[in-house]
Amino acid sequence: MSEFANVSVNLEANVYFEGQVTSRAIVLADGTQKTLGVMLPGEYEFGTEVRELMEIISGQLDVLLPGATDWQAYTGGSAFEVPAAAKFSVRVQQITNYVCSYFA
Repeated sequence: MSEFANVSVNLEANVYFEGQVTSRAIVLADGTQKTLGVMLPGEYEFGTEVRELMEIISGQLDVLLPGATDWQAYTGGSAFEVPAAAKFSVRVQQITNYVCSYFA
């Protein structure tokens, strides 16, 4: 999917890591919430409140998922899940566009 139709967009951006990671929250017509974001090259650690699905739209990053000992590479067209109440690390190799979906 290259676009979402009939959405509401939160006008204020979420800004992390001194502007190296930014996202905007959107709400789909059915009430589903997602964030659309961009990560610049660097290494970051994130925490989750609920289960998340990260879909990589473009770019390249390595991910260290909770409990894993090996980093896994992801590029445009791939995705990974992170459980609720967990931390995960990313090493962004190229500017990366992503969509994050949240599950209660």
